[in-house]
Amino acid sequence: MARGTRLLALALAAPLLLSACSTDDSGGGNSSGGQASAGAPRNGDLTFAVVTHGSAGDAFWDVVQKGAEAAGKDLGVEVDYQSDGDPQRQSQLIQAAVNQHVSGIVVSMANPDALHDSVAAAVDAGIPVVTINSGGDRSAEFGAIGHVGQDETLAGQGAGQRLARDGAKNVLCVVHEAGNIGLEQRCAGASQGLGTNVKTLQVDINDLQAAQTTITSQLQSDPSIDGVLALNSGVATVAAAAAKDAGSHAEIATFDLNGDVIKAIKDGSVAFAVDQQQYEQGYLPIVMLKLYAQNLNTVGGGQPVLTGPAIVDSSNVDPIGDLASSGTR
Repeated sequence: MARGTRLLALALAAPLLLSACSTDDSGGGNSSGGQASAGAPRNGDLTFAVVTHGSAGDAFWDVVQKGAEAAGKDLGVEVDYQSDGDPQRQSQLIQAAVNQHVSGIVVSMANPDALHDSVAAAVDAGIPVVTINSGGDRSAEFGAIGHVGQDETLAGQGAGQRLARDGAKNVLCVVHEAGNIGLEQRCAGASQGLGTNVKTLQVDINDLQAAQTTITSQLQSDPSIDGVLALNSGVATVAAAAAKDAGSHAEIATFDLNGDVIKAIKDGSVAFAVDQQQYEQGYLPIVMLKLYAQNLNTVGGGQPVLTGPAIVDSSNVDPIGDLASSGTR
């Protein structure tokens, strides 16, 4: 079995056991159990705030929200989910949760520096924080008790290796959020896996029509591009359309799933998706916060709890597609 395949298999198995997963990056978590939370009761009512950088209408974050709310229902705790793609406004939402004296906070850190003060305010107030999705390499630095997500460099390597196996040599990596450290790590990892540097192209997730036009123009101006790696399921859909508009035979691959990507994998317009199982990124942190609030348990042994990557392609898309239709993949 190739090294990349072994890594993907190990990463996929990790969250199923809720076990610690060692990576080269420092992750969120305090293996000693951290400080006792002044804001979280050991028993009684618990309220957890989830504050992400998801943009309105982004199907990826809808699944995260569904996971968090399902965990709240299953565990009998209150979950308040809010999001804002602007890092300053996201920071304000975190500060508002601190002011409300919630029992714990879940936060995605696409732009860690912009969130430093608000996360620090939570930690200083004795409110336990679990980071998700992005910023895992700075989670412990910020005082979080754990991190749940995907190692973006590892995931990028897996995508690059798969593209190389499929014969791609000149790959375009489409970045849809400027300044998002996780997206930069994906492209860098893809270069490592591919064995040559990918070209990056900046688009705006909030204007997919313009993104399609930009990708089309790039494919037309450089016919040697034989692979396009989208970093978002919505961008993947317009990338496939852009390739058709440009008359390009470039292989389209993407990170993350939605119904349109499932359909595109089935019809062959998208070759594969790197799935980080974002439902778990919503669900597992609520479990972790309740365990910490009631029993001072931590999870991960000082390393991130990995929810991916997993590859979805024509070989396994049918059963996963059934789950995606219910909003859990």
